[in-house]
Amino acid sequence: MSRREFILALGAAAAWPLAVRAQQAGKMARIGFLGSATAAGSAESIEALRAGLRDFGHVEGRNIVIEFRWAEGKYDRLSNLVAELIRLNVDVIVTHGTPGTHTAKQATTTIPIVMAISGDAIATGIVASLAQPPANLTGSTFFIPELNAKRLELLKEAFPRVVRVVALSNPNNPVSKPIISAMQAGAVLLKLQIDAAKAQGPSEFEGAFAAMAKSRVDAVVVTEDGEFAASFGAIASLSAANKLTSIGSPEYAQAGGLIGYGVNLLGLYRRAAYFVDRILKGAKPADLPIEQPTKFELVINLKTAKVLGLEIPPILLARADKVIE
Repeated sequence: MSRREFILALGAAAAWPLAVRAQQAGKMARIGFLGSATAAGSAESIEALRAGLRDFGHVEGRNIVIEFRWAEGKYDRLSNLVAELIRLNVDVIVTHGTPGTHTAKQATTTIPIVMAISGDAIATGIVASLAQPPANLTGSTFFIPELNAKRLELLKEAFPRVVRVVALSNPNNPVSKPIISAMQAGAVLLKLQIDAAKAQGPSEFEGAFAAMAKSRVDAVVVTEDGEFAASFGAIASLSAANKLTSIGSPEYAQAGGLIGYGVNLLGLYRRAAYFVDRILKGAKPADLPIEQPTKFELVINLKTAKVLGLEIPPILLARADKVIE
């Protein structure tokens, strides 16, 4: 090789993205995952992420390592957990939920962050613009406050006699405040009375539902939270035991809740792999606009309706994407 060819080759090598050169050299890329909930409760979501990564050729043990850290619903642990990932010098951090994304953003301005899911990144102050995200942050978000207000509309459409509704929410989750505000505004238009039942995790669910029963509410809206998602089955059972009409995410209805409406969360986890792949190949997070899902699913659980002695209007059943019989 001539001296000129050697210099040109050296310059080309220097231009390669760092992560790509590392993989070319046989070094595994290191992905950090910051989870707000539990490993067991998030198993399906993690498998969706792994499947997405495999679609792009990233396989654990072959060319990537995933370092998992779980807060198990204790959000005050998140700062220490993300610090551990930073010390491991991960190439990218994938976050689950608004609390984890907030914490990761505060902890680093250099390591790329991918939001697998985050509740309304604008309303919660994570970003000012979806088209122009911060230098080290991208991923997916969706407008959870408006989504929960829409759930009130579906409740009223399905059961016109519903008047008193409670929103089950986690006060420690930053997205809870804009959710309740949006639901209060929607309740006025629908002539509904709306209150909030606060619960930080499974140990507080029974108390929250006991309070609902005491106040004789008609229905409960299960809002978004990592701890809630990991316990949809338990929440659905408590709703049924207290003869409450209920609505939450599609996954909630699949776990036994009456109605589910929202985005496909597993699809968002799989989509997170796209952002991780682009970053590992040298893309800057700021050049990857934050995405919002455009498809929403309506799931109706007729088995639960039968247990509660309720009839779902045929027009609503016709609109459902999935009916569980």
